[in-house]
Amino acid sequence: MNVHLKLENLQKTGSFKIRGAFNKVAQLSEEACTRGLIAASAGNHAQGIALAGQKRGVPVTVYMPVTTPKTKVDATRKYGANVKLIGQNFDEAYLAAREEQLATGANFIHPFDDLAIIEGQATVAMEMLQQQPGIDTIVVPAGGGGLLAGTALAVQAIRPEVKVVGVQAANSPAIATAFKGRKNDKLPFLPTIAEGISVRKPGQLTMDIIHRFVDEVVTVSEEEISATILLMLEREKLLVEGAAAAAISAVLHKKIPVDSNTVGVIVSGGNFDLTNLNHCLSMGTQLVENF
Repeated sequence: MNVHLKLENLQKTGSFKIRGAFNKVAQLSEEACTRGLIAASAGNHAQGIALAGQKRGVPVTVYMPVTTPKTKVDATRKYGANVKLIGQNFDEAYLAAREEQLATGANFIHPFDDLAIIEGQATVAMEMLQQQPGIDTIVVPAGGGGLLAGTALAVQAIRPEVKVVGVQAANSPAIATAFKGRKNDKLPFLPTIAEGISVRKPGQLTMDIIHRFVDEVVTVSEEEISATILLMLEREKLLVEGAAAAAISAVLHKKIPVDSNTVGVIVSGGNFDLTNLNHCLSMGTQLVENF
């Protein structure tokens, strides 16, 4: 098959998240901006909101898990945000951010379960369909579901015959589980090198859209993600983070529909913590050799 990569790793702030962040912040009233912005993020949404707030002159506070890669924390601070590291994962940071929002009255900017955020993320697929009109399948990494839902809405509006396939880490498969109608009471929620899509509970709005318009949601293993990070470095000379590698991995390991001929893959971000490179080497080297 022909595979086209949409390189959001080269986007400002290093990921697609800047799209939804700017769309949301641009729609806030002047009165709302006086109360400041607060967000929770595993890293990329944090940078997007921090930059969007900086451009509009609005103070931003971001809650991030203590496990967030240092590169993402440092970048968020450089964009002017006040960063608070709390919790072991996104969900714990989210609860802490919500508590402060209730206490202060600041505007909470949800990383995925917000229509303005989803609309902003939809512009990725809109551009893909303009740039490569022959695409018959778009492959999308998914955590909370904002990018996947936005992609599905864009495709439905422009070319509904195009298949949309979501990809999750097998260690954090909340959307895949819900999409297939399985109970999540025994859902695995383990550490993953794709921390950007490690979300225990996806959005209600995003899941409604995903159920209606997404064709399939698949998972990839830690070994497959790690191997793809290495492969992209060696063959394409591109540094991609785990979430982006997950989507590419689904294509490499033939987990998308077999009748796909021209595939577009959203390479969602490139904010990779280089201290994890040894982990990739130990986990993925054997699979890379098979390619």
